[in-house]
Amino acid sequence: MEQTSQIAFGRQDPCGRLAGTHDKWDLLAALTHAAAEFELSHRTLGVLKALLTFFPDRALPAEPDSAIVFPSNRKLMERLNGMPESTLRRHLAALTRLGIVSRKNSPNRKRYARRSGDDMPLAFGFDLSPLACHASRIFDAALDAKARAEHLAVLRDRVAVLRQDLLELANGTAEALLEAVRKLLRRKPCEAELTQAANTLRSEIASRTPEETPSVSNLSAPVLSGPGSQNERHIQDSIKKDSDSEGMPVEQPSKQPARSAAKDSKAEKNSELATLRRACPEVQTYFPGGLRNWQDADRIAENLSPMIGIDMPVLSDARAAMGRQDAATAVMCILEKLGTIRSPGAYLRRLAQKARTGQFSTAPMLNALLQASHRKEIVS
Repeated sequence: MEQTSQIAFGRQDPCGRLAGTHDKWDLLAALTHAAAEFELSHRTLGVLKALLTFFPDRALPAEPDSAIVFPSNRKLMERLNGMPESTLRRHLAALTRLGIVSRKNSPNRKRYARRSGDDMPLAFGFDLSPLACHASRIFDAALDAKARAEHLAVLRDRVAVLRQDLLELANGTAEALLEAVRKLLRRKPCEAELTQAANTLRSEIASRTPEETPSVSNLSAPVLSGPGSQNERHIQDSIKKDSDSEGMPVEQPSKQPARSAAKDSKAEKNSELATLRRACPEVQTYFPGGLRNWQDADRIAENLSPMIGIDMPVLSDARAAMGRQDAATAVMCILEKLGTIRSPGAYLRRLAQKARTGQFSTAPMLNALLQASHRKEIVS
């Protein structure tokens, strides 16, 4: 079976994309990204970089024998910070074997050039043109390597999130699995290992979730931070049931309580907004006079999140878990304590996880900020 490096180098491009020139440093950067694909070590790449420094132009031509450099081993060793000659010869042989460079030997195997005026009709040394000949393969391999690295990074983050979810649900159990995943994430696992770990964590979480579901519904029922329309609908339904039992018309008694409920809900929202303004004065320095209602708070939180290190997917997840009003409040509270929070995005993600289990409320956060502000006023 042929190796990828043998296919990518040392052969003619089947698509015929050999003409033209390419930036030698772009080629080196792409080859560095795809080093594993071509079985190149970082020291071999260092030797290639030293060879490229002897080519005077930045544009590397693809025509054969058009990019010959002829440095002595001593000069190469100097540019490689004193690399031993035996090591240098080994890496030069590797570059030649892979076809990244080709040798053009003189009769006595010395490296030199015969000049005639400004021309260089005859030169012996290392030809760098194969690097430009196969530029398309190098760039394609670099893009593939980058895509694989991003895919692995996403899988790794997914496993880390699943492990955190299981850690909160386990309550001291599943320690063996949690420790195994922790050790897995400390090294560089492959895609198969990460996929298997994610599937195992999902199965373990699914087996524990039904036990948590009743407590979640019981805890989340009394929370009063939902939209006012929900409170209004609840009051109308309860009044309708009472009026039916007494034989009274439904329409007349339901209108007045609905209006009073809407007023109470509006007053409660205004009170909560005033509390937010007192507890989080820092937001006024970013958006002076902009916090007039909860729509403004939601908009400000959306604009503020990227400024303090919270990505939009994290904010969207928090909105879905705790509601837009509580999510905006949480963002502004994080702004107040920004100096003591190492990762605002991870902190908000943790709050969203607590909200899903009914264990989150903005009241303690606001009260803590108000008390801290009151203590500062007393001291000053």
